[in-house]
Amino acid sequence: MSLDPDDTRPAFQQVSSALRADILTGKYVPGDQLPSGPELVKRYGVAKATVQKALDQLRDEGLIVTRKGKGSFVRQRTERPVGLRPHLEAAFEEAQVTIDFAGFSSETLHNAIQEPLDKVRSGRLTPQSIAVRLLLPDSTAPMAVPVLVDELRDDADLRQRAGQIGATNAGGITHSVQVLAELGLVESARVETRFYRASPLFKLYIINGEEAFFGYYPLRQRTMKVAGAEKTFFDITGKDTTLFHHSAGPDETSLGSQYVRQSQMWFESAWNSIAFERQP
Repeated sequence: MSLDPDDTRPAFQQVSSALRADILTGKYVPGDQLPSGPELVKRYGVAKATVQKALDQLRDEGLIVTRKGKGSFVRQRTERPVGLRPHLEAAFEEAQVTIDFAGFSSETLHNAIQEPLDKVRSGRLTPQSIAVRLLLPDSTAPMAVPVLVDELRDDADLRQRAGQIGATNAGGITHSVQVLAELGLVESARVETRFYRASPLFKLYIINGEEAFFGYYPLRQRTMKVAGAEKTFFDITGKDTTLFHHSAGPDETSLGSQYVRQSQMWFESAWNSIAFERQP
């Protein structure tokens, strides 16, 4: 299969267009692995760099993901742009697993990580090490949310409730991960939690330094009893967050590679400067 000599588009666009058509017409379905780079070079009669640029374009469009040492795969499609769980499971196929999270409570991560951890316990996944870092808001100081609707006043009971939700999920992740090391199923397992004085209006996951997932927290008004009193307040709704996925590839100048690199840089800068290990 060669490219059309009468097509005036650059070769990488012709290759990406052909692969895109194969994906959208169902020749390759979610989860399928695309042909390897050398196979695509041979199929289309182009240079290796051309194939890499074509794959970068499909990756930036969110049609494929690339896993280091394994190749490119058609991205799993869900009702939302991205489902976190299948990407977590794929990450646990690696020898060293790293997960960095910045957000409000890590509740979604707590739920999504249980299935791959179960597979480690059953021996179906065998990573050597697991390292998780959680960057959460400090609920001991006034926050932008949750906040009372009435004049946007701070409320200590609302902050305490938010802090308890975060502590519960962080504690659950810590226990679930560390027990694997206690059972001798992984060589090392570490969960670190730090806090910072900010009210995150977004959530960010960075997995194995190769994939980034970003989403905005919608705000909504709610009324419920907190500490025995009915309160009307603005709160975040993490379950309504749509995650957008970016994957790093061989081309460091691609949108996906730059997004992952900048996300990691932001996380490291916050983690090593304004974040602290325990609430004062």
